[in-house]
Formats: sequence, structure tokens, C-alpha cells
Amino acid sequence: MIDLHALHSGKLRHLRGADLESADLRCVDLSGIDLAGANLAGADLSGAILRAPLRGVDFSGANLTGVDFRNADLRGALFLGTQLRGASFSGAFLSGATLSNLMLNDLDLQGADLRGTNLSGSNLSGADLGNSNLSGADLSRAILEEANLSGAVLCGANLTEASLLCAVLDHTSVEGAILKGACVRGTVLDR
Repeated sequence: MIDLHALHSGKLRHLRGADLESADLRCVDLSGIDLAGANLAGADLSGAILRAPLRGVDFSGANLTGVDFRNADLRGALFLGTQLRGASFSGAFLSGATLSNLMLNDLDLQGADLRGTNLSGSNLSGADLGNSNLSGADLSRAILEEANLSGAVLCGANLTEASLLCAVLDHTSVEGAILKGACVRGTVLDR
């Protein structure tokens, strides 16, 4: 059980490996609290601030609507069946994370480290991926329509059967990317 008084007083420093499955943590500020390896499956963290070490956290089925993940360490985190509407991942470290088959449209992922991340089958329409690093990421069957990929690095990324309709790819590096069956109609390349 979490001592909420310790949480709000700033005395709580870590919850590494904690089992917080289905916990109600709405609007809680967990900035700086180490939650690496914690189980937050099914938890309600809507409106929470999670600028913290979150390596390998299981967020499966969690409500993460409007969560502030800016600059958080989310390497290897699991986001299966997760609600992420309005969440911000600007500058977050998500390398090796699993975000497959999710609605990620209009998310702020600007400058995020998404190397080797599994985003297969996810809808990233209108998402801001400007200056993000997607090297080696799996974006197969992903929908990136009208997404901002300006300055992004897609070297070695798998974009098989991805839809990039009207996506912006100004100054985007795509060396070695797999684009087999990808739809790039209306895509804006270097202006």
C-alpha cells in the first residue's frame, strides 16, 4: 500500500518493482520517483505527472489520458491496450518500448527516443514526431497520416505497409528504411 502522505510530502523516493495494478493514481505527481519495473497494469493515472524513471513498467490496460511523460525514461515499457489520448512524450526515452496497435493520434512525441520501439499497427495520425529518433523502430502497418516527421531519423525503420499519406518528412533521414507496400501519396519531402 502506498503511503500517500509520504508521496505528497516528498519523502517517498522509489517504488521500484511495486505492484500497483488497478491503482487509482489520478492527477498524482510522481515526478522523480523511481518506478522502474513496477506493475501499473489497469491503473488509472489520468492527468498524472510521470517525469520519472519508468524503465520496464507494465502499463497494459492503464488509463494514461493526459499523462505528462515529458523527458521520462520509459525504455522497455509495455503499453498494450493502453489509453493515451492527450499524453505528452516530448523528449521521452522510449527505446525498446512496446506501443503496438494503439490509438496514438495527435500525440506529442517531439524529440523522443523511439529507437527499436514497436509501434506496429498503431495509429499515429497527426502525431508530432518532429526530431524524434525512430532508428530500427517497427512501424509496419502503422498509420502516420498527416504526422509531422520533420527532422526525424527513420534509419533502418520498418515501414512495411505503413500509411504516410500527407505526412511531413522535411529533413527526415530514411536511409535503410523498409518501405515495402507503404503508401506515401501526398507526403511532403524536403522543401
